[in-house]
Amino acid sequence: MTSFQPGLGQAYAEVIGDPIKHSKSPVIHGFWLKKLGILGDYRTQHVLADGLADYFEIRRDDPNWRGCNITIPHKIAALDHVTDPGGIRSSIGAINTVFRDEKGALVGTNTDAAGFFAPISEDEWAHRDAIVIGAGGAARAILFALAQADIGSVTILARSPLKAAALLSHFGLKGQVLKMDAPLPPAELLVNSSPLGMTGQPPLEIDLSVLPENAVVYDIVYSPLETQLLAQARNLGLDVVDGLDMLIGQAAFAFELFFGQAPPADCEDELRALLLK
Repeated sequence: MTSFQPGLGQAYAEVIGDPIKHSKSPVIHGFWLKKLGILGDYRTQHVLADGLADYFEIRRDDPNWRGCNITIPHKIAALDHVTDPGGIRSSIGAINTVFRDEKGALVGTNTDAAGFFAPISEDEWAHRDAIVIGAGGAARAILFALAQADIGSVTILARSPLKAAALLSHFGLKGQVLKMDAPLPPAELLVNSSPLGMTGQPPLEIDLSVLPENAVVYDIVYSPLETQLLAQARNLGLDVVDGLDMLIGQAAFAFELFFGQAPPADCEDELRALLLK
């Protein structure tokens, strides 16, 4: 059985994934814990795919463990190791957060959808067209949020066309699936939900010149914060949303589940400055 370091006598939560060193979640949660004076900890835990079952088995028996955030590549597989009272498997189909309920059971949920949509929620997206790059766990949350916003046509760029087509069908979205290197159609929202462009990953090579001047380009990658995608969008005069917006948004929902208090709402600028160091 894989060895996972237990907590050191105090409440803690963590983020799991592979890779995991790039994660800024410990900075975010640590900042909020300090601001609220909560005695607790938040850390990273490297978990390989073949160690996921062992991880949850060990953490289930640790009374100090409050839960975890989940990143690539475990957002779908983690569903097999937790309870799902909210029906996330049948709705979004991926989880990014596991927490204990009042009876101690491990509950899976997804804060990505709300975290993704928060930065663009003041705009009206009904019947407008969108492009989503990627068809993994993050894309599921994004497509769920767009479906709730009554988005128009959605084009998915994906390496697996069948998987992407299944997602359109699952969320009741009209649209099309294109290969990753296909020319983009015009759309008012483009979202990169893939790891392309992330530090240590292949670049995302794409031409944004076809997008209309009122388009929003949204990259959920946050390492680096200024991705090549966002730099190109800025050069074209397009509005951009960086990965920190979604990261902080989804983390806020998870923090309250872990530690029983909402994060402070009056220090986001200070937090962003800390994350940019």
